[in-house]
Amino acid sequence: MFFFVEKYRSASKICRYFVIVNRSIEICYMEQSYLLLGSNLGARRYYLQIAQYLLGTRVGCITGCSSFYETAAWGLEDQHPFLNQVLEIETPLSPIQLLTTCLAIEQEIGRVRHEKWGARVIDIDLLFYGDQVVDTALLQVPHPRIQERRFTLVPLVELCPNKQHPLLHKNIRLLLAECPDKLWVSKVSG
Repeated sequence: MFFFVEKYRSASKICRYFVIVNRSIEICYMEQSYLLLGSNLGARRYYLQIAQYLLGTRVGCITGCSSFYETAAWGLEDQHPFLNQVLEIETPLSPIQLLTTCLAIEQEIGRVRHEKWGARVIDIDLLFYGDQVVDTALLQVPHPRIQERRFTLVPLVELCPNKQHPLLHKNIRLLLAECPDKLWVSKVSG
């Protein structure tokens, strides 16, 4: 069990948290990450809220949340609309640990994988992990299709319009302006 005590940013923009672990104080280095949450089955907002709660308790500190957006299904378009939200999270987990935790949370909430891009109660995508580039069989970061998806870019612009994509060397606002995806994305009030 650990508790965050104090936070400050170093020159390298990696967050450092002083934490109490078994009654001793340790320094924990945090990386700013962005996650996309999505749901198009059942009580969509409820599933996103449960995912947000579980991520906040298991992954790190949620430092930003976009609005909710209702969006057309992408990839496999003949299905119910999605509700999407982007979270900004500072995490001590490695990219693979973060992915593994996200997949476990999806499964705990009830995600069953039937088909690629199919309907789901919850989907959690790792979009960015700091400015790192990861390219393994299990994980690609930045997410390889960020620049093709309005449902990802619109909420990202709300949180971090000037964030630079480490491979494309363009900021999120420019990626949205150049995005070929014309599917609708609508901000949900309340």
